[in-house]
Amino acid sequence: MSEHDTHEKSRNVIDDRHPVADPGLEPHQPRLTDIDEHAANRAERQVVLAFALVPVLAIIFVVCYFAVPKTWEVNFGPLHANALHVILGTTLGGAILLIGIGAIHWARTLMGDHEISEERHPAQSSDEARAEALEIVEKVIDESAVSRRKLIIRSLLGGVGIVAVPAVVLLADLGEWPTAARRAETIERTIWAPELKPGTNEVAKYRYIVNDITFKRIKASDLRIGQLVNAEPENLQELHGTEFNQEKAKAALVVVRMDPNSIRVPDSRKDWQVGGILAYSKICTHVGCPISLWEQQTHHLLCPCHQSTFDLGDSGVVVFGPAARSLPQLPIAVDDEGYLYATSDFTVPVGPSFFERDSTKDFRKGDN
Repeated sequence: MSEHDTHEKSRNVIDDRHPVADPGLEPHQPRLTDIDEHAANRAERQVVLAFALVPVLAIIFVVCYFAVPKTWEVNFGPLHANALHVILGTTLGGAILLIGIGAIHWARTLMGDHEISEERHPAQSSDEARAEALEIVEKVIDESAVSRRKLIIRSLLGGVGIVAVPAVVLLADLGEWPTAARRAETIERTIWAPELKPGTNEVAKYRYIVNDITFKRIKASDLRIGQLVNAEPENLQELHGTEFNQEKAKAALVVVRMDPNSIRVPDSRKDWQVGGILAYSKICTHVGCPISLWEQQTHHLLCPCHQSTFDLGDSGVVVFGPAARSLPQLPIAVDDEGYLYATSDFTVPVGPSFFERDSTKDFRKGDN
């Protein structure tokens, strides 16, 4: 009996381990591209065409992203859509679709087409099995026709590579580059800064401190020792929409009055307070949570998010928690009628720390 007959006989044996006879593989039916070189070349051209169209769509995506006005619209009967969004979705989606179509057509028509059947192997592979797996990988690479049809792999690499361009364009346009100059104009400034006369450094108008609910000016004589008031700059009312929300978040303030004999005021900040009234940023320097838990007896302000604790009686230094820098203090004064106003902007950026900023100006315990 030949080895083939022995294998066929063992395949049809029904036992406890194999209760159903192994039907074996159906007779192999060759594809047209396996027997007709013209058909194989035609399939290759189709795959290359699919991959070659990908850079075209990617270029259209980038051009339209900058050239098509964001206000244009297209109508689909009763439906309306932004024209730019439709173009971007169509071109990028089409590019990705063509890569998939080309890869599937390549696999179905040109790659190796040999069916195999084998028993399931144990979960742990032997050294021989791993060596055999490497041989299979090498065989698959050979059957993929990459070595014989190099134009396909080149067009695929070109198509996949160019698809990254739209992604780079979108990522680059997520926001402005955080240069030092741009940070100074945006996240490192607030609207507490006094208004200057045009072309000079002379103050034209100071920013009055108002209650963040009623927007009424806060009078120093109305504050009791131990009292905390949430405040904003009076000129916040002049803003609207997104700009209003952004500036409100940065300029949020807590105004507290403490017994002047129970607090430490460094010489460099003697004129930043009015009779024990001090103003600090309401935004925690850890991750930017609004701070509101006030302990009158200890002069501590506690952040409810991660329990960072600041001593407002000692220039806002951190006494507990993950915050890495003191709470920014706002220099304040009173006018002839006793109303509080800011004499300048914060001297350091408010809110959470960020890696680009210079932290050498932050106040630390013991500084003067």
